[in-house]
Amino acid sequence: MSDAIKNITRNRKAYHDYFVDDELEAGMVLLGSEVKSLRQGKVNLTDAYARFDNGELYLVNAHISPYENATHTNHEPERVRKLLLHKRELRKLSNKANIAGFTLIPLALYFKGSTVKCKIGVCRGKKLFDKREDLRKRDAAREIARSHARNYRR
Repeated sequence: MSDAIKNITRNRKAYHDYFVDDELEAGMVLLGSEVKSLRQGKVNLTDAYARFDNGELYLVNAHISPYENATHTNHEPERVRKLLLHKRELRKLSNKANIAGFTLIPLALYFKGSTVKCKIGVCRGKKLFDKREDLRKRDAAREIARSHARNYRR
């Protein structure tokens, strides 16, 4: 069995809006038509988050578009999907998520072998000045790379 990782999508907005303190890989309970849509890359994690319900973790607001070639038993695009973790991992995430200011955000979806995995991040929200600081750092790094490339091109 090959454990090759094939990225489906990344939640780029999450990295812009949140500080990611911890990451954890979780499996997902999916229907067949959802897996086929994921293979086509038809998923949106922009407003998605994870929440605990009766000691189990669920992915909420993740939009997986309906599969066009499915029969009349196609899936709901924004249904709540269960995430699969070991009990000790659930306890660890629950303790971190119960601290004020922390939330669980899906950072990426990918195939690991033939299974779909979701990377969950324990995140803190960024303030506006934090976002501006990140933009300044990125612009400075880009400018340094440009000048470095210019100097070595000659």
